Amino acid sequence: MTDHYAVFGNPIQHSKSPRIHAEFARQTRQDLTYAALLAPTDGFAECVAAFRAGGGTGANVTVPFKEQAFALSNRRTDRAEAAGAVNTLTFTPAEILGDNTDGAGLVRDLAANLGLDLAGMRILLMGAGGAARGVVLPLLAQAPVRLFIANRTADKALALAGHFGCTGGGYADLPGGGFDLVINATAASLAGDLPPLPDDVFAADALAYDMMYGRDTPFLDFARRRGARTADGLGMLVEQAAEAFQLWRGVRPDTEPVIAALRDG
Repeated sequence: MTDHYAVFGNPIQHSKSPRIHAEFARQTRQDLTYAALLAPTDGFAECVAAFRAGGGTGANVTVPFKEQAFALSNRRTDRAEAAGAVNTLTFTPAEILGDNTDGAGLVRDLAANLGLDLAGMRILLMGAGGAARGVVLPLLAQAPVRLFIANRTADKALALAGHFGCTGGGYADLPGGGFDLVINATAASLAGDLPPLPDDVFAADALAYDMMYGRDTPFLDFARRRGARTADGLGMLVEQAAEAFQLWRGVRPDTEPVIAALRDG
């Protein structure tokens, strides 16, 4: 019997998830369909209920519904609870299980695809919204020597850092010495803006990572001009999808050819 999955978002027409999961299914010989479904901003729960009632097996959730998906879940994984947001739903007759695979996707992209050993690293995470919150716990689990959360509104960064037991503040509060890894989890790239980073934010051989993908950003340009290596969030997108696929199907697909195919267009 064919199982049915979908991704819910608004907007959703740009989503690469159907292509990604179709390739995963082909690789692993899984019998499934995967659709991109537009949900009205005031009708997410109703859309999910209709999909589930029609035989839906599970769903991914993207902007702006991750917090609503959290509330909709009857049961949540520890990493979803820590993130305060859900991007993966699994439906059974008895419950809706909510998970968050974003942080695992980021860490796997950094470690497996980009070859970073995060243990002992000095990491700067920019942003204090949902995108940042979802990756803090998985990053801390890699035992960096420092994880500093920076945000234009310093109080938000301090609150998020305090919740996870790391350090944070405004950009004026950044400690000296530079960071080995700087992650942009802000919405600045969407607007073509650059967070107010100091010129010496990057340590020698640092990596600048922007969760945005599919375009160059002011942050990545800033990093390149200061000698840092750069990476966008396409690998994170594919790796978080693989994490969801494994949760649903019990098998982990090979992500390397999928990332390569997406980069080729």
